[in-house]
Amino acid sequence: MQHQHILVAGGGPVGFLTALGLAQRGIRVTLVEAEPGIVNSPRAMVYHWSVLEGLDKLGLLDDAKQRGFTKQDYCHTVFRTGERIYWSLDPLTDETDYPFNLHLGQNDLAEIARQHLARLPNAEVRFGTRISGVTQDADGVTATLESADGTEELRADWLIGCDGAGSAVREKILKLNFFGITWPERFIATNLRFDLEAHGYARANFMMDDVYGAIIAKIDQTDLWRVTFMEDVNLPLESVRERIHHFYDAYVPGIEDYELVQFSPYRMHQRCVDTMRVGRVVLAGDAAHITNPTGGLGLTSGLFDSFFLVEVMNAIVNDGASTDLLDRYSDERRRAFIELASPQATRNKQRIFHAHEGTWFDRELAEIRKLATDRDAVLGQVRFTRALQSSL
Repeated sequence: MQHQHILVAGGGPVGFLTALGLAQRGIRVTLVEAEPGIVNSPRAMVYHWSVLEGLDKLGLLDDAKQRGFTKQDYCHTVFRTGERIYWSLDPLTDETDYPFNLHLGQNDLAEIARQHLARLPNAEVRFGTRISGVTQDADGVTATLESADGTEELRADWLIGCDGAGSAVREKILKLNFFGITWPERFIATNLRFDLEAHGYARANFMMDDVYGAIIAKIDQTDLWRVTFMEDVNLPLESVRERIHHFYDAYVPGIEDYELVQFSPYRMHQRCVDTMRVGRVVLAGDAAHITNPTGGLGLTSGLFDSFFLVEVMNAIVNDGASTDLLDRYSDERRRAFIELASPQATRNKQRIFHAHEGTWFDRELAEIRKLATDRDAVLGQVRFTRALQSSL
């Protein structure tokens, strides 16, 4: 085994899981995160059944299940008619040891991975540390790190940028194009504490409407829920909070006794870099590709990036494989995003947030109704996320 050092930028779930996977394989890892700690804001919180085996192999799944919960239940609701279509992941029971999804805030998964990483002697985590520059040569990278203690240079064999949609590694260091579109709407992600199950909601719900479309899902074992809706981007940001109650009242008429825990407005994109590897610098997760969150395919794609990249780096560092494997990593992960994840997320967004009456939605609704009674229809839908996986 060669003694190599990999620098990971970004303290979200993709960064921490990548660092953990590498460190478990005996590779020295340093993870740096610009923020003073793991960011806790309304972000991704559903892990599809297809990524759970990867979490289990990392030794994280049991801890994640204790902090979050697993579930099979779904509900699609047509807002204008009140029709509710309940369905389940139960048909997966004969196909996998993980016939369920996991609900857990992405900050909680990152924290669990951080705790596991802290037990390994070949791993270091530095919060409050940003990368301001990188040079590379045939043998490695030299990163300029800035923190409250000053500026220093750190030498590593590789740099992996997992630093999110606003990636400094992608934008300021590699200066890569980030092709795609920005949707002409604003998403508002909110966390509230309220018993929505008492009002007929499943633990994962898709409210279909061109005005009141929403994703409504339970986050943890308490009554903490995520409600995400869409609004006109021209509405003033400073009055977002005032509009939240209007939407809540549409989903539970007369709702009053709830706690608005957090909310976060943001723009949605479908974007991807033209390469995920430049020499000894590699990108993963939202640093490389971003999608609207409908259906949870952004986090799923990022986790599959991480699992595959750890395999590839292990083959290069520990097994002497060619560094050309990183070109395969880049090609396969870009293909999975561009050809599969991004188009499906776009279709999901149309189904939920643009559910106009008409022929197109009637066809989509007919397909959704099959989920309540047709086992094969469920399997056809949920097998999709497995297609996003890559492996050696």
